[in-house]
Amino acid sequence: MKKKIAMFLAAALLLPTLAACSSGTSEEPNTPGETPSGKDEVVIDFFHRWPNEPRKSFYDQKAKEFMDANPHVKINIDAVLNDSYKEKIRVLISNDDLPDIFTSWSDSFAQNLVSSDRIQPLNEILDADKAWKDSIIESQFSGFTFDDTVYGIPFTIDGKAFFYNKTIFEENNLSAPKTYSEFVDVLKKLQEAGWESPIVEGLTNAWAISHYMGTIFQRVLDPAVTTKDYNVATGEFTDPGYIRGLEIFKELTEYMGETATAIDHETARNMFIAGEVPIVYMQFAEVKMVEDGSDVEFGFFNFPEIEGGKGDKDALTGAPEGWMISKNAPQEAVDFLKFLTSKETAYEFTKTDGQLNAIIGGVDETNTSAFRMEAYEIVNSASATAPWFDNAVNINIADIFMRGGQNLAIGEQTPEDIMKDVQAEAERLKK
Repeated sequence: MKKKIAMFLAAALLLPTLAACSSGTSEEPNTPGETPSGKDEVVIDFFHRWPNEPRKSFYDQKAKEFMDANPHVKINIDAVLNDSYKEKIRVLISNDDLPDIFTSWSDSFAQNLVSSDRIQPLNEILDADKAWKDSIIESQFSGFTFDDTVYGIPFTIDGKAFFYNKTIFEENNLSAPKTYSEFVDVLKKLQEAGWESPIVEGLTNAWAISHYMGTIFQRVLDPAVTTKDYNVATGEFTDPGYIRGLEIFKELTEYMGETATAIDHETARNMFIAGEVPIVYMQFAEVKMVEDGSDVEFGFFNFPEIEGGKGDKDALTGAPEGWMISKNAPQEAVDFLKFLTSKETAYEFTKTDGQLNAIIGGVDETNTSAFRMEAYEIVNSASATAPWFDNAVNINIADIFMRGGQNLAIGEQTPEDIMKDVQAEAERLKK
């Protein structure tokens, strides 16, 4: 998940220089570039965004296992955190210096990379290995597919839902709401029961605001409207549903209290873990953190249907993250990609890290908890997935909404003010 602090760290896996060796028939050293296996050495540059544990060690180990099985391959690993990762990928792609295999968010982030014409299309590779293709949850390919061409392999899957404290709900005779009106009624009753801030979010994190707004807009607006507006070439953002969506966001912040405007998402999550707040909007990737942090009995409910909304009430905000390969990558990079997305690797990944994956058979009751299995079933049963808002729209548009959301929460802007700024930027981007 996204983090507050951007750190630029790198972890490199250094292998000793391959020494000359002798065989039973010759004392001569290998020729330059040749390995003990008799094959020319192939170097794979592998870039991901997890320099922290447990994923760092997990991917270090996977690289070692692949090299042990393929002695002619040397894998160089680089890893930096989210914000630095985004910046470094942009620099590398502009310099035509992409790593052979690397992580990518889906939707607009992936599309921007694809537009460079430096990403390897994967349709033929997938069609040539049907068993591999069929091992990946089909619905998760959409965020990496552009003009009917697949450019990325989904691996981690995630979704966004309200986590709620079941004990607090039971003590107040409350149940998970199905509609937005029921949701507001739940919040009011929790306040009456003494919970001054029945829901909280770390509004200093702009991305957390975007997750709220993206989901609300998905519920309120006709899909034809968002399809048009989220495209830079056609976006107008004149539908009155945006005003309604911002009003809903403002209404929810009124139940968060002043604390929300001074804290980050991690603090909000820790408040839920400590039993200090009944409801927090979180990603399923955070389930393990809640489990490890306390013995709170919790459940999930999707963002409720908004009465009068024109969007899919059963869609789930969330998107896969996956792997891409550069156009100039060697065949061994494709082999390494298949190894990273195998059922065995996926199963071990979820068991080690806790996050859900998109590989069929990679998640079951033996490698994850009951809570995470419930989350996994919610992701798989969703009618559709809606991408993270800051990946769905142009980043300049997203920034206006995110900054506007912060100002909206403290009363410094109105929904109308925000939409004027958005509309002006949408017009500017068309020129």
